[in-house]
Amino acid sequence: MSILIFLIVSYILLSFSLYMLFPKAGVDAVKGLIPGVNFAEWCKLIGRKPSYALWLLFPVVNIFIFCGMAVDLVRSFGKLDFTYAAAAVLYAPAAFFKLSKTTEDKYVGQTLIREADYAKNLEDAKAKGDTYNLQKLEENNPYKKSILREWTESLVFAVFAASFIRMFLIEAYVIPTPSMEGSLNVGDFLFVSKANYGIRLPMTVISFPLVHNQLPFSGKESYLTSPSLPYKRLPAFENVVAGKPFVFNWPIGDSVYITHQRSYAVSQIKSMPWAMQSDPELAYKVKNKEYVVRPIDKKDHYIKRCVAGPGDSLQIKNKQLYLNGKAVTNPKHLQYHYHVLLPQNITISTKKLDEWGIDYGDNANYFSKDLFIDGRADLHLDNQQVERLKSLDPNVQVIPAEQQADPLKLFPFDSIVGSQNWTVDNYGPIWIPKKGVTIQLSLKNLPFYTRIISVYENNKLEVKGQDIFINGQKTDTYTFKQDYFWAMGDNRHNSEDSRMWGFVPEDHIVGKPLFIWFSTKEGNISNGINWDRIFKSATKD
Repeated sequence: MSILIFLIVSYILLSFSLYMLFPKAGVDAVKGLIPGVNFAEWCKLIGRKPSYALWLLFPVVNIFIFCGMAVDLVRSFGKLDFTYAAAAVLYAPAAFFKLSKTTEDKYVGQTLIREADYAKNLEDAKAKGDTYNLQKLEENNPYKKSILREWTESLVFAVFAASFIRMFLIEAYVIPTPSMEGSLNVGDFLFVSKANYGIRLPMTVISFPLVHNQLPFSGKESYLTSPSLPYKRLPAFENVVAGKPFVFNWPIGDSVYITHQRSYAVSQIKSMPWAMQSDPELAYKVKNKEYVVRPIDKKDHYIKRCVAGPGDSLQIKNKQLYLNGKAVTNPKHLQYHYHVLLPQNITISTKKLDEWGIDYGDNANYFSKDLFIDGRADLHLDNQQVERLKSLDPNVQVIPAEQQADPLKLFPFDSIVGSQNWTVDNYGPIWIPKKGVTIQLSLKNLPFYTRIISVYENNKLEVKGQDIFINGQKTDTYTFKQDYFWAMGDNRHNSEDSRMWGFVPEDHIVGKPLFIWFSTKEGNISNGINWDRIFKSATKD
């Protein structure tokens, strides 16, 4: 609301400043107050057709159009220096008002036409070989810029354009973890389209350009949480569909402890006591309650496969995913955790594992280049990789790792709902909420929707005895305000996904992966480049 008020007040001030400025250019002051007419007259003053103002109706593009018009208007009053141009971009109403109040600043003409005429005179002098006039024109050229200004403006424009492209159209991402291994590997650099699923307009207004949520080196947050805009998404070219990877903001990443190893959601700490043992920095921050609160669009980015959409019912039985009662087609490189045991006469080099696309992680002995130091390793493998290992020798054992039930680790973190026997391989059934659908609420199913109601959809949720209260009203129903999705990694036993933190809200969706534009082995350029992965589609198996 605060940013909306700011925009309304700014428009009123802009209209008033045009009301004050127009008479200096021979335009009726009242036209500065009439919506639409003021911008049409503005276009005339700078040398544009009045219809050019229609570009201001197009979201995102209008930012560039407005900035250009603001700079050209101050230039039409003879203000050609960088300082005034910057002031016009930063806050046009103030720059225009100052122009209107000074007696020495007068309207000198349509800057775009004047500059074009001056450039034509230069070209004519060059064509005629008129050295005298050419030298005179170049020496008195009011539009000539210093090298420093040329570089400054170029740099500012480059940063602005890159920020614009990154914010609204396409952003580059790198895969940091093996949760999608086989399909999208550690070290893959992706281009992600923000337009396919509808451009999500920025909610966090003020942030450091070309940085997501942390400043490099300092580790400080790169944005201001206020002012902010409400969630708004432009029309989409396509819908998010089950079976395709997508990028989103980590749903439970609103309050996080940030260490050099990773980010931990505050809500995860109770179910991850081992994390504080392996990460002393986390233990210190938990003790001192040093966590960061982030807005939606500044939460960490995750990439997973969307496996279920709004209104779908999902269940996993013996590792097989079922959607609305039907078994789905599994990704080609779906991986699981295995214990691999080798007979004494068999050794496998890391080079061979690289050829087979097997991620060996911390198992390798890099001095001997032998993976299986004691004839045993824990690996995450797809079906083809399992068969290749077994083909080495009839005595090679590839044993599926058993997954234990843990109701406090798996969503919805409550045994009351009947999930006490759920594992990552036997999970559900669970229904994915859909916008506009009304459900019956009870204490038994409330754990599934608690975070949706209270956090994602901003309601006050209370339980008093056996009764549920939403925004102070006792109720046994709830109607969802937005769509939700279910995300899972293709490396099913090594993926922190919806099974651990629940639904992905529609307002958290960032974009669609397009293709891999670069890829390093194991995420380290010193290990080499995966040339065969460059320009590979990021959505096809």
